[in-house]
Amino acid sequence: MSRVCQLTGKKAMTGNNVSHAMNKTKRKFDVNLIKKRFYIPEEDRWVTLKVTTSTLKTINKNGIAAVLKKAKSQGFIK
Repeated sequence: MSRVCQLTGKKAMTGNNVSHAMNKTKRKFDVNLIKKRFYIPEEDRWVTLKVTTSTLKTINKNGIAAVLKKAKSQGFIK
């Protein structure tokens, strides 16, 4: 499975390593993913998701139900 956030769709970006001599070589910026279990009281079940840490902060602020509803409306969840 690829390293993509299941709720926001964030994935790796590319850029350059820049040395002191300004030499540029390609590099990859990976997302900070964690695998986390969430309890959804409306459905009375546990769900395991791979989410970024920034998404985890949003879940803590708004609640898992609101974030799942927004992800479904944006098409990240079927």
